[in-house]
Amino acid sequence: MKKLNILITSIGRGTDMVVIFQNALGENGKVFVSNSVMTSALLKADGYTITPLIVDETYVDFLLDYCKANDINAIISWFDLDLAVLSKNKERFEKNGITVLVSDEQVIKTCNDKWNTHRFLASAGLKQPKTYIDPGLLKQDLRANVIPFPVMMKPRWGSGSVGLFQIDDFDELDVLYRKTHKIIFRSVVQYESAVDANRCIIMQEKLDGIEYGLDILNDLNGNYVATVAKKKLLIHGSTQVAQIVDSKPFEDTAKTVSKNLKHIGNLDLDCFLTEQGDIYVIDLNCRFGGQYVFDHMAGANFPKQIIDWLLGLPVSPENINVETGARGCKEDSPAVRF
Repeated sequence: MKKLNILITSIGRGTDMVVIFQNALGENGKVFVSNSVMTSALLKADGYTITPLIVDETYVDFLLDYCKANDINAIISWFDLDLAVLSKNKERFEKNGITVLVSDEQVIKTCNDKWNTHRFLASAGLKQPKTYIDPGLLKQDLRANVIPFPVMMKPRWGSGSVGLFQIDDFDELDVLYRKTHKIIFRSVVQYESAVDANRCIIMQEKLDGIEYGLDILNDLNGNYVATVAKKKLLIHGSTQVAQIVDSKPFEDTAKTVSKNLKHIGNLDLDCFLTEQGDIYVIDLNCRFGGQYVFDHMAGANFPKQIIDWLLGLPVSPENINVETGARGCKEDSPAVRF
């Protein structure tokens, strides 16, 4: 079998994914990783490098040189800001025989920018919470009882739960709006937020229901392949405890996202299921997210399927099927099955 070396960029604390990709490759290749600071995930890889900051003008040249020096065939990213940079430079890597497993630039802009996500979901006919970018309009609708307190506030370009607040009254709305703005421009999301610094915060109605996470797998041409759904039983920054559930109730939503977005590889979607049975989409992340490890625990192997595609092999059912009902927890180590 052809040897295949993979680079996972901006790996951060994604030790799980390093091990999962290593196991998927077996003896047929190596997993390299990169990050702008040292983390324990780097030590798990077959090789690693410390890169310039993603926003540094030398970043892409640095990655390209590293790939050439280590015979790396494909790149996958773990971080939203990195996706934006890599999507703009796919052609440069591909001219050097390196496949960038990142969706096209417009797809990344749709997912990274939560206001663009709002507009995409509306155009696709999918339910979502009432969403505001203008605090004045939100206040007007709150006073008119169009939307009730509490509301949720978060960075327009954000990752994880950084800068996420629940707003219970008008006083908190003003204070936490200013605080969120400060948080944004003291964090890595400042770079994308600078594009629209006066409208870099999103406010949404708080939904009643149970939160679920979907992993939606497309092939390398953006065609729908599979969905894995899980109920989030404990969330602390990221999903800590989850249970695999039947994906069928969520497949129409997943296929609508897949068909209209045409993303490449995995997409991490968060949604709420209400008592009435309605699905409200709240977030799209065009990459593997922290919740994928629960799919893997239950039998899926999306990284192996992606590797198979890179080798010209077809879809294998054993890579996309899961055991419904499997429940597990994770901390900073691989998911442990109950």
